[in-house]
Amino acid sequence: QLQLVESGGGLVQPGGSLILSCAASGFTLANYATGWFRQAPGKEREAVSCMNARSDSTSYSDSVKGRFTTSRGNAKNTAYLQMNSLKPEETAIYYCAVDPDCNCSGFPQSYDSWGQGTQVTVSS
Repeated sequence: QLQLVESGGGLVQPGGSLILSCAASGFTLANYATGWFRQAPGKEREAVSCMNARSDSTSYSDSVKGRFTTSRGNAKNTAYLQMNSLKPEETAIYYCAVDPDCNCSGFPQSYDSWGQGTQVTVSS
């Protein structure tokens, strides 16, 4: 049974940083493409970043490139999203998701399992 549990969201000032965690159980995270998405109220779910299975190559949306970093801690079977220089417009619920096809996709429908989401609020 695949389970993903997210944590690390909260309130942060503009320009601040947060690290989100996605703890996996019931499977080996390194064998799945692992994606991060976000969804703000009234907006479509947006791809943020992804790490391919096994090769650990990463991809990022243009809006976050250079500020966000995704990684996996294989020993702890946990994915991470380090977010720096956060902007108010990036307030959203952030989700992690996995795909057994191994290669990253920017389409939410490509992912089989999702975490519950964690709220990130960027405000002064």
